[in-house]
Amino acid sequence: MYVVGLTGGIGSGKTRVANEFARLGAGLVDADVIARQVVEAGSIGLKQIQQHFGNSVLRSSGELDRAALRQIVFGNEVERQWLNQLLHPLIREQMILQCQAQSTPYTLLVIPLLVENNLQTLCARVLTIDVPTSVQIERTCVRDQVSQQQAKAIIQTQASRWQRLRVAQDVLNNHRLWAETENEILHLHQHYLKFASQENSSPLAQHG
Repeated sequence: MYVVGLTGGIGSGKTRVANEFARLGAGLVDADVIARQVVEAGSIGLKQIQQHFGNSVLRSSGELDRAALRQIVFGNEVERQWLNQLLHPLIREQMILQCQAQSTPYTLLVIPLLVENNLQTLCARVLTIDVPTSVQIERTCVRDQVSQQQAKAIIQTQASRWQRLRVAQDVLNNHRLWAETENEILHLHQHYLKFASQENSSPLAQHG
């Protein structure tokens, strides 16, 4: 099992890059998808959230009302920490299990907050998707229909560009023509296949 951690700030194009790796044959495990799965209706995570915050965080369908939960924890550090301490171990456990279940030559583990949560220890290599901050702001404003001020505020809550670059063995510049990015993805894919064939395990193999 060979795991490459993929990270990048908001608006860096992580999803498009990850999907291209998957198209080439890489396994794909996405922390954002898992974060939604661990609080699905009927999950242990959602039951504990309901017990702690009450029924006001549930929709009539029994699903989590994310907006209501965000309103409670926004600006409340104690409640935010409680939520993180509940969810982070659940997400981490599922990331490990889903990576271990892959049958592909290597797996791309997409973790937007890899640096913030010190999760590079789960990966054999880290690939950082890098774009200038100005590009992040522009893309975020267009995609999420937010103001430049809001986009900047989101970026400031994340690890800095320098922090993400510091932990990376590989860096993919994703602010150019997509055809050029595709060529570099193919180049990296070939390298990862080679690395995976030479090294049969990753730090994740020690977990579980």
